[in-house]
Amino acid sequence: MAEAESAPPPAPPVRKKKPQHWRPWLRAMHRDIGYVMVGLTFVYALSGLAVNHLTDWSDGDASFKTYSTTIEMGALTGEDQAIADQLRTRLLIKEVPREVYRQSPEELDIIFDKRSLHVNTQTGHVVDEGQKPRFILRVANWLHLNRGKKAWTYVADGYAGSLMILALSGMFMIAGKKGLLGRGAILVGLGIAIPVLYVTFAGP
Repeated sequence: MAEAESAPPPAPPVRKKKPQHWRPWLRAMHRDIGYVMVGLTFVYALSGLAVNHLTDWSDGDASFKTYSTTIEMGALTGEDQAIADQLRTRLLIKEVPREVYRQSPEELDIIFDKRSLHVNTQTGHVVDEGQKPRFILRVANWLHLNRGKKAWTYVADGYAGSLMILALSGMFMIAGKKGLLGRGAILVGLGIAIPVLYVTFAGP
């Protein structure tokens, strides 16, 4: 009687990878922080583009644009301050002038912070010149440059910290070949190399 064929050895048990429960939480955190940062990102990105191209603005100022207009008011009489008050009323200027002085017997200058009125009191010819804030850019630059605003420093620090959290969490959101151990590592290295190479070849 033929010997019974020996049975093949049992296959080793397949070990299932434990699900990484932390990735959904990481993606949710990344998403929500990103939504909160949208408004601030627009402000900083818009201001950064504007300030980065100062020489491209016709007057060299990304926050203000210069203007000059002429107005015919008719002959103006009275004391210098009375003439200044009259012009402020007629031109709807609420700001109080810093200086009111005579350039000549016929020429009166009324100086505000970012505006000047050059008045010929005999003819009533007024040259109104100064600077007007650029729409949106003025506010964006004011926030971005953070000049003398201690409270905004905390917001700016929080924004910078949030960007670092977004950068770090973004690297670990995807597993596998498209994640940090695959294509992600190449792209992260490219991002680091850009400033390093620029400083190396064009820096101080």
